[in-house]
Amino acid sequence: MVGEMSSQEALQYAESKGLDLIEIAPNAKPPTCKVMDYGKWKYENKKKEAANRKKQVIVSVKEVQLRPRTDDHDLQVKMKNARKFLLNGDKVKINLRFSGREMAHQELGYELLKKVTGMLDDICVVEQNPKKEGRQMFLMVAPDAQKIKDIEKANKEASKKASKDSKALKEAEAKADS
Repeated sequence: MVGEMSSQEALQYAESKGLDLIEIAPNAKPPTCKVMDYGKWKYENKKKEAANRKKQVIVSVKEVQLRPRTDDHDLQVKMKNARKFLLNGDKVKINLRFSGREMAHQELGYELLKKVTGMLDDICVVEQNPKKEGRQMFLMVAPDAQKIKDIEKANKEASKKASKDSKALKEAEAKADS
């Protein structure tokens, strides 16, 4: 911290040290500058940006396609895939296509999408309510981090209990054998 000085004095000071004068905050009153090696500063900023990019989470949108006449078992398989996508942190777009005379019974599509949201309600939050565009109706759901953490915690506790029970069973079998 050298204090306030004119730009000419600051440049002379930086040159006397064999360093560069770098303006850090140009909009501040007075502008803030640092006396340091410009190449080193540029390198450090590049490293910080690379680290920030590495930490960035890219959320992709996966799509599950349905029809109003989709059977229960097929619906279960598609919801299993949607659940997998949500647990991986991806958003899911559930797309319902109408064809031909199915357009006359759009209420069946709304009911199916409500059923789907009920099936995925424990791990997601509805980002966009059912919306109709032409011959399609779609719904966007996003993973709910808190709900997913609660489920993972419950699964860990269940697996610990199961391993404890199996260990106790093996010990009982060992005692019975001897």
